[in-house]
Amino acid sequence: MKRLALAFLLASSPVFAAPALRSRAAKTPHAKQTGNAPDAGRWEQQARDVTIMRDDWGIAHVYGKTDADAVFGMIYAQAEDDFNRVETNYINALGRLAEAEGESRIYRDLRMKLFIDPETVKKDYAASPEWLKKLMNAWADGLNYYLAKHSEVHPRVIRRFEPWMALTFTEGSIGGDIERVNLSQLEAFYGYGRVTQNAPAFDEDIEEPGGSNGMAIAPSNTVDHHALLLINPHTSFFFRSELQMASEDGLDAYGAVTWGQFFVYQGFNDRAGWMHTSSGASQLSFYLETVDKKGDRFYYKHGNQELPVATNEITVPYKTDKGMAEKKFTVFRTEHGPVIGETEGKWLTIRVMNEPVKALTQSYLRTKAKDYKAFREKMELHTNSSNNTVFADADGDIAYFHGNFIPRRNPSFDWTKPVDGSNPETDWHGLLSVDETPHLLNPKNGWLYNS
Repeated sequence: MKRLALAFLLASSPVFAAPALRSRAAKTPHAKQTGNAPDAGRWEQQARDVTIMRDDWGIAHVYGKTDADAVFGMIYAQAEDDFNRVETNYINALGRLAEAEGESRIYRDLRMKLFIDPETVKKDYAASPEWLKKLMNAWADGLNYYLAKHSEVHPRVIRRFEPWMALTFTEGSIGGDIERVNLSQLEAFYGYGRVTQNAPAFDEDIEEPGGSNGMAIAPSNTVDHHALLLINPHTSFFFRSELQMASEDGLDAYGAVTWGQFFVYQGFNDRAGWMHTSSGASQLSFYLETVDKKGDRFYYKHGNQELPVATNEITVPYKTDKGMAEKKFTVFRTEHGPVIGETEGKWLTIRVMNEPVKALTQSYLRTKAKDYKAFREKMELHTNSSNNTVFADADGDIAYFHGNFIPRRNPSFDWTKPVDGSNPETDWHGLLSVDETPHLLNPKNGWLYNS
């Protein structure tokens, strides 16, 4: 049987096989410090099925009886390492940064709230498969257990984590699709006034800190005749943690975890490895909407139809010197997506991937994929929207996937610019399959590289 050799260029921590799971609590203080938390007994019970061990470099190796136990332990370990970064990622995802940092963050929060509505996300959670609910429940329990054990830790905003919150942050890469929305233009439209910064119609280029590198080498080109995967994720130094999570349910993944998420974003299990680089594939669309006001309602053109613009109210709380205040916005939406600005005398909308349950499903299940066939099946969920992927497995297969969420669109339009939303020819028509996008499996040269 072939083996898989992997190099993960983050820290020099050894990877070792999980011992028999021991019936002792995760590395936490004793139960008495949970105080009067109503769920303390349940948390303590689950903690008894979790072991957290740290190696010489402080890397957490987490073992649980079930996948949910492993999630409970790994998120607890992340909170031990840097609770502030865990919480901050969810403050951002929930559009609550202004509650911690004040009025200057209002439009950043508004941008998030245009896409992430807690009531909608709660319904998504309720409709999720039971196995995924168990993981989200364990995620929230692990964070709340940590807070109950550490009274000296004072959250900036989120004092209790709810399971549905895990669905608000399912993309582990630097800079998600939502961040393509230009804040200055958003403020100019919804703030009903001028802004000091000149804003383009949309961000044409999002600068990221460097570029990740991934290389896969086939057994024919390695000394020991095993596939080799080299992972070099360029991020700011503290952007991700590093850990191992394993369970008796077949989970055994090691690698980089974006703070607060309960899956290994890039790394390897005992049979396969995967890494991501930021993709240049076009995964979203901007539309120019022709809007007219009739009476007290707005309508937009789509073909020979005039359709009503959907409206709703969003409230953004923010911190002031005198306590909390709030700002209310009436926001607009067409079938293409939320209105994010105005340019060329037309309203600007954006359409992005917004499938949180499928995205979290794909992100987690790929960590358990043991070969190319299983990994590719997860790629057909098409929710890894901003990344290319390099893959290798113990069978000797090496592979590359260019993008993973690419809408099927009319190629006669220039999709690098906003297109005419009134023309039905600019509508999306599903997604391109893996077969329809650039990809490689075992290239004849015996290696592949992406940066």
